[in-house]
Amino acid sequence: MEKLINLTLKIWRQKNAKSSGKMVEYHVKDVSTEMSFLEMLDVLNEDLSLKGDDPVEFDSDCREGICGTCGVVINGIAHGEQKATTVCQLHMRHFKDGETITIEPWRARAFPVIKDLVVDRKAFDRIMASGGYISIKTGSAAEANSILIPKEDSDLAMDMAACIGCGACVASCPNASASLFVGAKISQLSLLPQGKIEAKQRAENMVAQMDAEMFGACTNIQECEAVCPKEISISGIARMRREYFKAAVK
Repeated sequence: MEKLINLTLKIWRQKNAKSSGKMVEYHVKDVSTEMSFLEMLDVLNEDLSLKGDDPVEFDSDCREGICGTCGVVINGIAHGEQKATTVCQLHMRHFKDGETITIEPWRARAFPVIKDLVVDRKAFDRIMASGGYISIKTGSAAEANSILIPKEDSDLAMDMAACIGCGACVASCPNASASLFVGAKISQLSLLPQGKIEAKQRAENMVAQMDAEMFGACTNIQECEAVCPKEISISGIARMRREYFKAAVK
């Protein structure tokens, strides 16, 4: 049943990438528990605009938990406390009347803040451009049953392909490691026959680009897996390492 709640929001405000930021407190009233978290921020921004204040900048696109565009740290947890949930799919029924909510952007050297809650995540794009694809000419699509793939491998590949590249893994990791993201993308292709031909250069190039972007190293803390909205397993990181070592040996 719908309820109306009042909240105190402590939000990171930063004018641009070069300026220093600070936490600013806001009060929002009569928030419907049926709203999503981003809709609640929309209401706040409407109030700020009516008062002549700058609205809070945040990323969003599909608002269906698909695109990976949204992402903020809520009360110290990337995407908030609800498991397997993006910020856009987080609903206000999970918060209590009178609660204080702290909202911050992703925190990572490789994800510099652009403004307020918006960060530059083009580092992920550059990693994908370095090798996260199949470039060989394979001709027209083959009949589905002509290439036999073990069900376990196809299921794992599908699980890894679920990664939406939101960056929560980086934001939650004390080392700001991108290993879960890169591991998922390498695993997605290395598990299938079509991706094996370019496996060596893919692993080498994507890991090298990840390092060049100044992401930290993985030390198996598993915070990335805990906050991933698509529940990507850290087994992808182990597979990434195996592919990289195999490439080095060859």
